[in-house]
Amino acid sequence: MQPSILLVDDDPIGAELTMAALAELQLGLPVQLAVDGEEALDLLMRRKPMDPGAGCPPYLVLLDLKMPKIDGHEVLRQIRENDQLRSLRVIVLTSSDQKSDMERSRELGTDAYLLKPPSIFDLIDEFRKLGPLFQPPTRFTC
Repeated sequence: MQPSILLVDDDPIGAELTMAALAELQLGLPVQLAVDGEEALDLLMRRKPMDPGAGCPPYLVLLDLKMPKIDGHEVLRQIRENDQLRSLRVIVLTSSDQKSDMERSRELGTDAYLLKPPSIFDLIDEFRKLGPLFQPPTRFTC
């Protein structure tokens, strides 16, 4: 099985636009949607099973910041503090252009910060910086 992408976004329109941009890239990677930070952490920490079509646990997380229950900064903090999750690649994908949100995300260890809706060109640029998504770590297990 191949790695998947976890999209964490509580806004259905924003999620739809991001899914469309990902589909346009034709990565061939399954995408799992979490509608809030709590669901994202449940999926990542395997307290909730991934959708059957989602493939392996995520190799990349596209994370909104402004969400109910648990916000994106807290999700990012928990990812970076968890021994099994800290190597996940996380791109903050948000509508917030506030300098404080950008700085806080960088402090917490985001790999990139993009404004949404993302353009296909923004995604391509960030994916190139992160390295090939088609070659997950050799010890990647489902």
